[in-house]
Amino acid sequence: MWKTALKPRWIAGFIFAIALSGVFVLLSQWQFGRSTQPEVPVNPATEQVQPLTSTLQPGDFFHGSVADQMVKAQGTYSPDKQVLVPGRLHDGKTGYWVVSAFAVKDAPALTGAGASPQTWIPVARGWVAEPGDAAAPPSGIVELTGRLLPSEAPVAGKAPKAGEASAVSVAELINYWEVSSYPGFVSATAEVVGGEDVSAAAVPGNLLPLDIGPQPPAQHINWLNLFYSIEWVVFAGFALFIWWRLVKDDYHRDLEEALDDDGDDAGHDEESQLPQQDEQPQQPDQHQQKVQP
Repeated sequence: MWKTALKPRWIAGFIFAIALSGVFVLLSQWQFGRSTQPEVPVNPATEQVQPLTSTLQPGDFFHGSVADQMVKAQGTYSPDKQVLVPGRLHDGKTGYWVVSAFAVKDAPALTGAGASPQTWIPVARGWVAEPGDAAAPPSGIVELTGRLLPSEAPVAGKAPKAGEASAVSVAELINYWEVSSYPGFVSATAEVVGGEDVSAAAVPGNLLPLDIGPQPPAQHINWLNLFYSIEWVVFAGFALFIWWRLVKDDYHRDLEEALDDDGDDAGHDEESQLPQQDEQPQQPDQHQQKVQP
């Protein structure tokens, strides 16, 4: 039976095919990463504090261009207008957001049925582990600084307990507090009273700061880069296929040559095994009788 062993050129070709496939796979990963990267970075302008009264108007739609904007405003809290929003995480623990109503100074007043003389905005002041840890908001004139965020949607089919809300939803909170409100809320980063910051970020206690940063822009899929990433994977498989096909052809070629050599050797053996005949001339029989005429 004809046998063969791995040839050095087969091993070298395999190593080259594996290396080339690895390069193609890395290129595929790079193209895939580019296909899901944000098209634009976070806008640094959102970190520049702007007056709330000039950034967003009560009664207007919450435009996406003002989301995450750092804002400032003067006003007062109402101690009887505060709710807890359950199910909020902080460092892996579940607790409550403390949300208080903030009357914005110099804010435009809304008109119509149910409108209040002042315009308010919900302020998420911090996080607590237990409802009893939520203290009353600071009194007096407060200089508020925080991140402006769009209103959350109320949780359907969930009846909140007394003193709680299902979400930081303006539509839900204005019914609790019976006030006119901005169409968003503020996550407080500073609450200055009499020149002293009394916010959760500045005063240690049970009320912990939320530390809500700017949200990155939504990722968009770049279909061209995604197609290229798939194409590089196909190239990697094709490189291995080419190596396999070359080895297969080389193997079959060697096999045919070996079979031809075996056939020639078998023919020579048959000829050598034929019986050898003596080419001696025949001698007349000495006992042959002569025929008399």
